[in-house]
Amino acid sequence: MAVENQTSVKAFILLGFSRVPDVLQGWLLAGVGAVYLLILLGNSLIVFITLVDAALHTPMYFFLRNLSFLEICYASVTIPRMLLTLLGGNKAISILGCATQMYFFHSLGITECFLLLAMAYDRCIAICCPLRYTFLMRRSLCLQMVAASWAAGSLVSSGHVSLVFTLPYCGPNEIDHFFCDIPPVLKLACADTYRTETELFSLIVLLAIVPLVLILVSYSQIISTILKMPSNEGKRKAFSTCSSHLIVVTLFLGTGSVVYLQPKSSSYVESNKLLSLLYTIVTPMLNPIVYGLRNEKLKGALRKSCSRS
Repeated sequence: MAVENQTSVKAFILLGFSRVPDVLQGWLLAGVGAVYLLILLGNSLIVFITLVDAALHTPMYFFLRNLSFLEICYASVTIPRMLLTLLGGNKAISILGCATQMYFFHSLGITECFLLLAMAYDRCIAICCPLRYTFLMRRSLCLQMVAASWAAGSLVSSGHVSLVFTLPYCGPNEIDHFFCDIPPVLKLACADTYRTETELFSLIVLLAIVPLVLILVSYSQIISTILKMPSNEGKRKAFSTCSSHLIVVTLFLGTGSVVYLQPKSSSYVESNKLLSLLYTIVTPMLNPIVYGLRNEKLKGALRKSCSRS
């Protein structure tokens, strides 16, 4: 990397939760390990069920399958490294390793923002234009929306990482976080980071606030349409379908926005770590629970698969 020519730091140290007492670190290790196992099993189950059951080969479950696969990748970027640190393993991470982790973390996070927006659009068309749903949400369009989400995440994350790692790092090299995130890494740069922070802040606002606003616009249309439905049963089913998506959107975009968009002067390291746990660990864990427990078709497909086995 070009940055290695202008910095004396060859590796960073991830402090993680080093301030937490040893006894509590043991509980944290057990809790995070159990949650990671739930993330892998729950999301893998959704991917499997939506693939093997022909009744679930619809745009809604196509997007859900992609979201579940993304959650597995998203959690795997940070949790294994965190578990290694909690076990007392090597806390050092090379500059290349740090940049790689930052790239995948932000690439997958940005992809999830756009994927949640695509899911909101799908629900809006399904409820507001049911007669044209099959035509509007054809398979080619769904594939294009998912591909565009992954491409946008990859391209924008490349820009993020380039902005951060073109800065010189002369020391200290201790990152007060459990993974290589932009704010704690920028604190270690031995150069003026105002311009970089401003550019990154603008990008994050664009990539977090704009999808959130568009999702809220979609749901304003959805709620307006639902309230006009004559059947109470129809209203209940529509609200049940949409509420799962809204819960995930609120957890992911809400906590992420608090961490990245708060003023620098009000930044509290430990509280930010806890908030980061919400959108890096809790949200991927809740995804299969929220969608699985609240979705009758998904539960029916699971029961059918179990009975066949």
